[in-house]
Amino acid sequence: MARILLTDDEEAVRGFVQRALEMDGHAVTQAFDGADALDKLGLAMEPFDLLLTDIRMPMMDGIALALAAARDHPDTTILLMTGYADQRERAEGLEALIHDVVTKPFSLAQIRTAVTEALDARQPAPAA
Repeated sequence: MARILLTDDEEAVRGFVQRALEMDGHAVTQAFDGADALDKLGLAMEPFDLLLTDIRMPMMDGIALALAAARDHPDTTILLMTGYADQRERAEGLEALIHDVVTKPFSLAQIRTAVTEALDARQPAPAA
């Protein structure tokens, strides 16, 4: 299935979401903040298909991460998560860079559906 980089500063959220996505057969790598995620994106031997990141995090937030990831890894689909209305508003205007924003709290079914939709919306790779 897909290679997913999951970024959230809350360990419990990362564990919950990782288990949900692995149920669908995805390979999930965790990052604890935006800076850690950016390092993992840059060091990855194979590109990630999806960056799933919280918006509100210390060090580097999800908006800054999404901007850097879109610039440096344009083939990686970006899906944001947030539990804060003001953070969701900050993501407005990024429609060209991100697939969607998932509102926390969410159920297993909701996050699995959001990830499936984001992956299904990916552009097919150009023929060689």
